[in-house]
Amino acid sequence: MAVLLDNVTNCVWQAFDALQQDKSGFVHKSKLKVLTANIGTLLDLYGVERGLEHFRSTPTLNFDQYKYYLQKEVFSSLPNKLPLPDLRDYEARIAEVCWLVCRKKFINRESQIFSDESVFQIFRIFCLLGDLVLDGHNENSYQVLLHPSEVYNIAQTLANSLGCPWDEEDFTNLSISMGSFRLTPFIAVLESRSLVGVKDNYAISEAVADIYQTLVEDVIKKGYLTKKGYIFPTMREYWFVLRPSELSYYKTRSEKDRCGSLPIEPGSRVEAKSGYRIMLHTPERAFELGTTDHMTRVQWMSALQLASDHSGGCQSYQRLQAARRKMQRAGRIQEMLRARAQLQQERSARQAAEGQAKELEAAVKEETRKLSDLEQMRTKLERLLEEETQAKRDEEIVRALQARVLAEEWEKREELERLQEEQKLLLEEERGKRKEFEDLQTEKEKQLHEAEQRLVQLERERQALDHQLKLAHDKIKLSEDSRELLEAKLYQVAPTLREGDRIRRAHSFMPSTKERPVLLEVRAATLRRTKN
Repeated sequence: MAVLLDNVTNCVWQAFDALQQDKSGFVHKSKLKVLTANIGTLLDLYGVERGLEHFRSTPTLNFDQYKYYLQKEVFSSLPNKLPLPDLRDYEARIAEVCWLVCRKKFINRESQIFSDESVFQIFRIFCLLGDLVLDGHNENSYQVLLHPSEVYNIAQTLANSLGCPWDEEDFTNLSISMGSFRLTPFIAVLESRSLVGVKDNYAISEAVADIYQTLVEDVIKKGYLTKKGYIFPTMREYWFVLRPSELSYYKTRSEKDRCGSLPIEPGSRVEAKSGYRIMLHTPERAFELGTTDHMTRVQWMSALQLASDHSGGCQSYQRLQAARRKMQRAGRIQEMLRARAQLQQERSARQAAEGQAKELEAAVKEETRKLSDLEQMRTKLERLLEEETQAKRDEEIVRALQARVLAEEWEKREELERLQEEQKLLLEEERGKRKEFEDLQTEKEKQLHEAEQRLVQLERERQALDHQLKLAHDKIKLSEDSRELLEAKLYQVAPTLREGDRIRRAHSFMPSTKERPVLLEVRAATLRRTKN
């Protein structure tokens, strides 16, 4: 039967582990024969150990191989479903056989506080709640470990039942350092953390027995109740012990003299009656029970209903609760792993966001640098435009002065031509009067000579102005070359600046065609004042 084998697997492993000599994970078949024969005898099976000789060709077996043999050759003869009382009885007898094999490992210890019976009960509790896991150092070896939360519940319950102080922080630190507990450290923790200052061995044994009955024997509730007789309808007080399958009652609290039991089946129901009484309806008949107060009646009714709900199953109530706690722990572990994965994702997202922020910051710095470069180039361009505008203004002034000098030169030339014409006329008219007008002619020649000198001087001034005009042209050409170079750089840095906007800003500082002669005239006047 798979359920019975699963329930006693931890006990069988403890016996198997005790039979090992070198901790290799293998046990000789001759040693396993004795254990197999004892288990078969408890199940009314004889000779099941003989098949070990022919099972596999090796002289030793590991635990997986031995468990497979038990499943196929020993437990397969049992029915698929056993009543809960029979299941508990088989488990108890197989556990006793396994305990006889491995008890020396746990009994012969120095400064032992628990009695031998209490150690056996702790052994049963450990095998009930422990998990069989692979040994990380040897793939053929296993070990039974108890979760720290289960150790915490048992140790705290034992300490509270004996009135001992319980240091939760100390146990938390211990569980963190040790992790899961094996049987020997589990017993040592109970002795060191739950029995502080307790010297009464009877009280210790009774406290362990209460926990044992609750977890292993599947006792849901115990206490005094009154029961109405079947033949004589009187209410008599008994000590009742409630399990999922039955409600047993005894004469005294020692539970030695059993008076009978009330069967609890899946169809059973509980009904409250007046006078703090309870009616337990079973498929066979109804039983009337009495309590002392309302609170006790409510507690017993709830416990009886719980026993009825779990009476039809193929597994004990405490094992189902332990399995539920394991599932909850696994769920919490999965939730923790999911939370850790989510936290890792959030951390990765935060790191990615920080990387993007850094990239954006670098981009902003780069844009700021580019804007600064553009601003500097704009300032430089404006300065060059101002210089170009000033050069053009100077050119207009020079051109105006040159035009005025040219105008004066034309006037002088016209005056000279007029004088020449007059001279010719005078020469023609006064040819006959030459001697009379020699002085006048000498004076006119002198004036002509002065005019010629003035013309030469004006010619020199014109040449000087032409030279200045050429220098101005060269300066303008140099400015235009610099401007074109800056415009090329500007197009590289800020391609959005259009050519039309640049030309309009450049020509906005240039004088119009009508203003140029005036500027040239002003420039010529300035030069004349400088010379004078």
